[in-house]
Amino acid sequence: MSNTATVNIWNPVLYRDAYWFAAEAHQGQEYPGTGLPYIMHLSMVAMEVMTCLAQERHPQPDLAVQCALLHDVIEDTPVTHSDVAKRFGLTVADGVLALTKNADLPKPEAMADSLTRIREQPREIWLVKLADRISNLGPPPHYWSVSKKQRYQAEAETIFAALHTASPVLATRLTQRIADYDQYLEA
Repeated sequence: MSNTATVNIWNPVLYRDAYWFAAEAHQGQEYPGTGLPYIMHLSMVAMEVMTCLAQERHPQPDLAVQCALLHDVIEDTPVTHSDVAKRFGLTVADGVLALTKNADLPKPEAMADSLTRIREQPREIWLVKLADRISNLGPPPHYWSVSKKQRYQAEAETIFAALHTASPVLATRLTQRIADYDQYLEA
């Protein structure tokens, strides 16, 4: 018998349920510019959040993991806030809604609005937005212009400024990803 204690940081049943729901909701969608199924992006965001949770204590790890997997279902699929609330509870649904940009706002205002709503949520939701941008700062789609890439990097800096206090681990990761993104800014 092992003397090492096992610590359950997040509930694997809740992870599986959110992963399955997200996979079905995003079925047929691809991660832009890759040809890969969209669930790959959601898995990468969840991986960033779970890596953070393995290194830092946060009071609601399941909220962070579920919202990482579900963060785009309201924004990018026919799934509604009510659908998420019925399946995962109001706290998860509200977190996902905060992570959803308001399509009725002009693009520059949509991110500021979303960051304001995220900051009104538990810190676990902040983790998801940090992890989302970490994940998205890989190679950009080949069709993006240099100016689009520059705006995307600047937006990442705005996200960092608004949310970095939620997690030293993710703040460090995002800082590095922002710096590494310079390689994509050359024409």
